[in-house]
Amino acid sequence: MIRIPKRVTAPGMVLFLLCLMYFITYVDRVNVGTAAPAIKAELGLTNTQLGLIFSAFAYPYAVFQIVGGAMADKWGARRTLFICGLIWAAATIATGFVGGVVSLFLARFILGFGEGATFPTATRAMQSWVASDQRGFAQGITHSFARFGNAVTPPLVVLLMAYMGWRGAFVLLGILSFAWVAVWFLYYRDDPRDHKAITPEDLERLAIRDRKPAAPKPPVPWRRLVPRMAPVTLTYFCYGWSLWLYLNWLPSFFKDGYGLDIKNSALFASGVFFAGVVGDTLGGVMSDRILKKTGDLQKARRNVICLGMLGAAACLAGVFFTKELTLIALLLSGGFFFLELVIGPIWSVPMDIAPQYAGTASGLMNFGSAFAAIVSPLTFGWIVDVTGNWILPFAGSIGLLVVGAALAFTMHPERPFAVEPEALTPRVVPAE
Repeated sequence: MIRIPKRVTAPGMVLFLLCLMYFITYVDRVNVGTAAPAIKAELGLTNTQLGLIFSAFAYPYAVFQIVGGAMADKWGARRTLFICGLIWAAATIATGFVGGVVSLFLARFILGFGEGATFPTATRAMQSWVASDQRGFAQGITHSFARFGNAVTPPLVVLLMAYMGWRGAFVLLGILSFAWVAVWFLYYRDDPRDHKAITPEDLERLAIRDRKPAAPKPPVPWRRLVPRMAPVTLTYFCYGWSLWLYLNWLPSFFKDGYGLDIKNSALFASGVFFAGVVGDTLGGVMSDRILKKTGDLQKARRNVICLGMLGAAACLAGVFFTKELTLIALLLSGGFFFLELVIGPIWSVPMDIAPQYAGTASGLMNFGSAFAAIVSPLTFGWIVDVTGNWILPFAGSIGLLVVGAALAFTMHPERPFAVEPEALTPRVVPAE
């Protein structure tokens, strides 16, 4: 049972700021999907070229999953997210001033640099600011804000476009991003004990007691950590393939695939994304409750992940058996709901496996989704250009979701990442 505090605690405010960050970063990364029809018409792009623009974000995003996670472990979440926020906010504003396909690609490319380290860094922050028995909930609620960003972005961007055009919409959203960066840097502290609003009760809940002398942080054991996280990375790739189809192509799917105008296509896309808000939150709560009841990390994480992936695969399979728009929308909504059940438990896995390297481990995991963000949008656009069929690309999603459910059995969050063997062996001092 999640306890609702009577006051706004410092850990609660930190979690809220992280929720806002997830919301804003997803608005800034999926706004191009809603504006795509207008951008495509103005710049004269094909679907394949549009897919290339969608994937531009993902190239540096994939690299900085790993680099950014290591930066967060070394420098702390305060400084890392401050730098990241400045970059992604500037890139969002720059998108409003592009003059062609090359500059648009570069703006989205820079956005990927800025947002690449954000989620691994947020996980690093949660490691310090969220109690261990609420990690599934924290990951679920932050990602539900991301999906809420997905849901409100289509109608929000359409509304802004009506008053200031698609270019003005990007400029305004970038300014709002700068505002979050300032609040984050002023409020957050890497060590909860350094925060003015922290209380002894908060520290007890976080299992933080007496301050110990600062010790140099050990280097990341890459050769051991990478293979340990590889099954999680592959599982998350299978999830990410479908996620990025939804995020990038859904407004165009309804507009060009079913002949809707941009307003109605935005509303249909928004309805689908709202289902993900519920799925994100529910998946994290389910995972925490299973863990509290059974004490079994494997059941708490793996079982919810498998349920989500197989449920999403079943819903997407139904899309191939109907042409009714309303039913298509309901099936896509169901698919997105089940897909998002995966988020809470799978983002808890890096903290379960390697809490001392939570930023790096979560970055390694999110590399799987980031790589999917490169190939998935391109594949979708190419298939549509070649076949003219807007449903066919979902066949790959179904297959990968089934594979992902099988791979979930190989993650083993119940087996913590061991420290170096030599650190466990007592040093023997020879007698003189």
